[in-house]
Amino acid sequence: MNLRAVVATLFAFALLLPSPAEASAPITRVAIYRGPAGCDDCSENVAKALQRINPNYRIDFVGADEPIDITPQTLARYDLYVQPGGGQDIPGALRSLGDARSEAIRDYVANGGRYLGLCMGAYLADDSNLGLIPVDLDGEAGRPGFEVPDSADAAVQVTWEGKPDQVFFQDGPYFPKVAPYTAIATYRNGDVAAARYTFEKGVVILSGPHPEASAQWFENAEIPLSQMPQGDLFGSLIRHF
Repeated sequence: MNLRAVVATLFAFALLLPSPAEASAPITRVAIYRGPAGCDDCSENVAKALQRINPNYRIDFVGADEPIDITPQTLARYDLYVQPGGGQDIPGALRSLGDARSEAIRDYVANGGRYLGLCMGAYLADDSNLGLIPVDLDGEAGRPGFEVPDSADAAVQVTWEGKPDQVFFQDGPYFPKVAPYTAIATYRNGDVAAARYTFEKGVVILSGPHPEASAQWFENAEIPLSQMPQGDLFGSLIRHF
């Protein structure tokens, strides 16, 4: 191959790579789902956790009953979409989103958007629901070596970015180690607690536990505040985008 052909090949390959600006685009505008697929106070709790990280985030709640609905046009305004925790009825949560909103979320991520799924939001990302990861998810509770046998609220031990810590757990999913992923955190039994995936051009970060949980969540569950996370676990999720 002559020099001209080599240069042409390298130039063509470079065009396929994301530009530095695309690769490191900052998060400034955030859409947080609020509606029947989420639990009471979950969406607001995420917003408060984000504002603790960066008070300059521009945050909107989106959903069928919000001033801003979930459509391809509205999602295009945002650097991050957050699907917060919810109840235990995953099919019901998906139905409440509806086909059009589900497709808008999937297309948003496929075209380069960022999706953060917390507990129920992680379940909804699986192959049988939004289809953002190529596996189906089941519950972590009752798994071999896991410290919570049922759906009771608890503080569980994790290794988060290599450091031991504790985090609020509320019947989060088990992530099979079969899909391409990067583990962010693991439980004491070695199962993945939080992970980073890609979906077409976008990034998907899923967390089984709730690193965004406020002190009120611990108090309501009668869990000592001494068992709250010591590190910035929620911030680490955002930094992985």
